[in-house]
Amino acid sequence: MTYYNAFAKVNIFLKITGKRGDYHTITSRFMRVNTLYDTLWFEEKEAGDFELRGDFTCPINDNTIYKAYKALLQTTQSKELLTWMQTHALCVEKRIPSFAGLGGGSSDAATFLNMCNDILALGLTHDELARIGATVGADVPFFIYGYESANVSGIGEIVQPFHEPLLEFEINTPSIQISTPTVYSYYRQHLYSPISAQEAILLEATPSRDILARMDPKEANDLYLSALGCYSELSEQDGWFFSGSGSSFFRLKEPTHG
Repeated sequence: MTYYNAFAKVNIFLKITGKRGDYHTITSRFMRVNTLYDTLWFEEKEAGDFELRGDFTCPINDNTIYKAYKALLQTTQSKELLTWMQTHALCVEKRIPSFAGLGGGSSDAATFLNMCNDILALGLTHDELARIGATVGADVPFFIYGYESANVSGIGEIVQPFHEPLLEFEINTPSIQISTPTVYSYYRQHLYSPISAQEAILLEATPSRDILARMDPKEANDLYLSALGCYSELSEQDGWFFSGSGSSFFRLKEPTHG
């Protein structure tokens, strides 16, 4: 049995650059969190419908993994994929908190797509998988590529690797379920102030450690103040940065000297 890890991410910075229809365009530095991940694997089962085993609370039709399966099946029309998912259950051991700004659902969906591509030899490139993933969730393309660090722009579909050392983080996730659409809507109505293309270029060229050393957490993430405005139970945490639309905070984990 082969196990696959679906890693969490944090947003070192997240800045709004404009609007595209109902969506906001962004520039953001995604960095993998190597110490926090879900684990996925397949188990044989009696022939039947798509089956997902794990600690999930949403209906199957709303699950990001199931949406990824339907998108992959529609794109490939693969009989092997259909047969495989009729005879195998996808098992997920969840460790990444949900509604937390850490990309757990997107990472699971991307890992599932990569698993199917590998196991069934579907022959899809990372770019093709990323295009499929983008129809499911804005963060999915980043996880498809497996980069440790990347600049992500557009509405999440443009992923460019950023070569730098992987940092270690402490993560604190308050038990608040945050709705990403709610946070973006509040931002659009009350705080909309996109950065310039020149500002975006400068940020995208700056190493993550330097950004965390120089920027105030509210400056680094345009959604931080919006989340605070939407959720009165969410409070600032001094010295901690805000990931995505929340609710997770993170900071650098400094090495201990014994």
